[in-house]
Amino acid sequence: MLSSFPKRRGRRLRQNSRVRALVRENGLSKSDLICPIFIRDGENIIEPIPSMPGINRYSIDTVIPYVEKLINLGIFTVALFPLTPSDKKSSTCEEAWNPKNLVNIATRKLKYNFPELIIMLDVALDPYNSDGHDGLLVDGKIINDETLVALERQALVQAEAGADILGPSDMMDGRIGVIRTALEKNGFKDTLIMSYAAKFSSAFYGPFREAVGAQGLLKGDKKTYQIDPPNMEEAIREVGEDIFEGADMVMVKPGMPYLDVISEVKRKFSFPTFAYQVSGEYSMLKGAIENNWLDKDSMIVESLTCFKRAGCDGILTYFAPDAAEIINKNS
Repeated sequence: MLSSFPKRRGRRLRQNSRVRALVRENGLSKSDLICPIFIRDGENIIEPIPSMPGINRYSIDTVIPYVEKLINLGIFTVALFPLTPSDKKSSTCEEAWNPKNLVNIATRKLKYNFPELIIMLDVALDPYNSDGHDGLLVDGKIINDETLVALERQALVQAEAGADILGPSDMMDGRIGVIRTALEKNGFKDTLIMSYAAKFSSAFYGPFREAVGAQGLLKGDKKTYQIDPPNMEEAIREVGEDIFEGADMVMVKPGMPYLDVISEVKRKFSFPTFAYQVSGEYSMLKGAIENNWLDKDSMIVESLTCFKRAGCDGILTYFAPDAAEIINKNS
């Protein structure tokens, strides 16, 4: 039993910054941060994304100095997402497993320039799909098992390009097992899988779809394969299945609206757990910052620290460069 007042005064532990730091339960470090980056074709391009103020698409030549900046800040893990040209999108998604597609070329060049960099690539068909879906659409229905064949091919060319982490975000049944088996059989035994294990059918993804050029392409919705937002137990089952099939890390997406899911995943499995502070979360908070409704530094640190408190080992966040600058300034 806790002592009662005045034997116990909770404010004793809050009386100054040194005492607060001494008893702080969770902290944010640069090693917690994964920075998503959007890339596009062309040369000498840094293209702002209107719905994500401060976030750009980079051509491969301009992404190299941007990544150098991230490394100098202390961020060594990035996640690459492509804006695929419309003439390379199709309903069969062959560009997804083209060894010379945008993300594979970018991975090779970044690995050449920065061998210490950890690169994560998304395994899903939506950036390459003229139907806007994460899987293959036939007669108005996403076909699961045929999509697994495509995802396996995509995963292997990404591993061959040098990706350190594969992030299957498609939410097809059985995809982690298929990808893990393919990686083992083809000699990629050290390639990590961070599964988007609990990916919800969320309203917070809108700006991302603009960023990768999928906005307006989606036929129907993604509710037949992404998790229904009210469901906790279903999310836990999905995470457990992905761990069983061979995931090395699991992710909950979106982040802040699903802190309870993050906490339960960590409690249930004691497994490396990540969250994606998605585009809608970023744009919402960034808009408030730009209107001076929220203090930038304190809001960024607080929003990311809450992920750590919930149980995250790391966070994919568009605020990664800002957060690293704040940490460096305060260290």
